[in-house]
Amino acid sequence: MSGMTWTQIERKVLNGDRLWGDEGLFLLREAPLVTLGSLAQEVRFRHNPERKVTFVLDSNPNYTNICDTDCHFCAFYRRPGARDAYALTVEQVMSKVERAVQMGATTILLQGGHNVELPIDYYVELVRTMRERFPPVTPHCFTASEIQTMSRVSGLSVREVLGRLKEAGQHTLPGGGAEILSQRVRMRISPKKGGPGAWLQVHQTAHELGFLSTATMMYGHVETEEDIVEHWDRIRELQDQTKGFTAFIPWSFKPDNTLLQRKFPLRDGPAPYLRILAASRLYLDNFPHIQASWFSEGKKTGQIALHFGADDFGGTLFEENVHASANFINVSSVKEALALIHEAGFDAAQRTTRYEILKRHPIAEGNGRAGREAQINSVRLGKIVEGASV
Repeated sequence: MSGMTWTQIERKVLNGDRLWGDEGLFLLREAPLVTLGSLAQEVRFRHNPERKVTFVLDSNPNYTNICDTDCHFCAFYRRPGARDAYALTVEQVMSKVERAVQMGATTILLQGGHNVELPIDYYVELVRTMRERFPPVTPHCFTASEIQTMSRVSGLSVREVLGRLKEAGQHTLPGGGAEILSQRVRMRISPKKGGPGAWLQVHQTAHELGFLSTATMMYGHVETEEDIVEHWDRIRELQDQTKGFTAFIPWSFKPDNTLLQRKFPLRDGPAPYLRILAASRLYLDNFPHIQASWFSEGKKTGQIALHFGADDFGGTLFEENVHASANFINVSSVKEALALIHEAGFDAAQRTTRYEILKRHPIAEGNGRAGREAQINSVRLGKIVEGASV
């Protein structure tokens, strides 16, 4: 990085030129934070010119917490035979879906552990029943590692598993389970999941079959900045090939109740969320959307993120258990989500999983406070960033 300057990087970005490895490291280590956020915001409006922030009404129930993969960062899973282990029937899952639908959910982000006692027909039936009973709902189900578990248990290929889920009515895939797509990191925090290629293969195959998916990144544990840039490079390369990712969603590791907290020395203090978010917007030049992870970073941080390159506020998460298992609980309502977006100075728009707009909520719909907050946000921003652990 010797001799590299912010002016050089800014010029490349403004010219529409792609950033590469050392430049990514500069963004993470040396770029001035507020100026970085300002440039990320400019790029955000290139991708999404309207001054709106999207959100989705969703719920994230779990069908099982039984898992044999022993990820060191996970506080949610239980080994087979544990006292509080569970596997829900299809009808029990549908009861959770019905409650979420009654609250307005249009997306069900259904995930669980790697439970080798569940046959492939169970997963297919979950999707088919959800589509039949709740036609407006998008079944946004199963991470890449869950797909691999289905393949291992059933003897079907990943392509065949995804094909059966598609026939049942599933057309999108969540991006969970990526953690950091570095062989070194994955072997330390989730060795039984395999290397980066395992996650990438599932998403590449899904894209080839017509699925859309998201890409995630869980940071703030044992990774280095080089590992983060490697993660960006891998998902950007796949996006060049398939154009199947809708959004990138970074969030910070929550250590409570995890083996990783006890086993490895972790980074000192909270990881720099706003820096990572803004740098991601600049580096991932082929991703249409960057999501503000209010549910993992806090609602006020989520608002600030909307000024650092994020154009999406994620979901309402009527039900969420994985972060809750690590003693991090953050829930929202539609009314609150609208207020947070309006107070940040943006129109709000409810979307589908595929980013189709369902309903617009202009800032004028908000109360007088929203308008006043929007006017002073830009003045507050520098002071908030200086004082926040972000």
